[in-house]
Amino acid sequence: MLEHVLVLSAYLFSVGLYGLITSRNMVRALICLELIFNAVNINFVTFSDFFDSRHLKGSIFAIFVIAIAAAEAAIGLAILSAIYRNRKSIHINQSNLLTK
Repeated sequence: MLEHVLVLSAYLFSVGLYGLITSRNMVRALICLELIFNAVNINFVTFSDFFDSRHLKGSIFAIFVIAIAAAEAAIGLAILSAIYRNRKSIHINQSNLLTK
């Protein structure tokens, strides 16, 4: 069971990392970052259950990561909407914020 969950987590992490590296769209990059966070959460919960099932340290840490990821998504989408209002584009290679 442990191997299956770790393979799933590695697959999610790999897909998220590939999408983060190759994406040109900021929304897609945020979604891929969320995939990476979810893969890490799966690892936390799995290892917490496998090594010490009486304590919920991994699950509690995963809840903190979920809360941080939700805040990151909200702030990221707010920044993206501000960039879109100013630049009329959300492509990563077209958004140089230092030039007007």
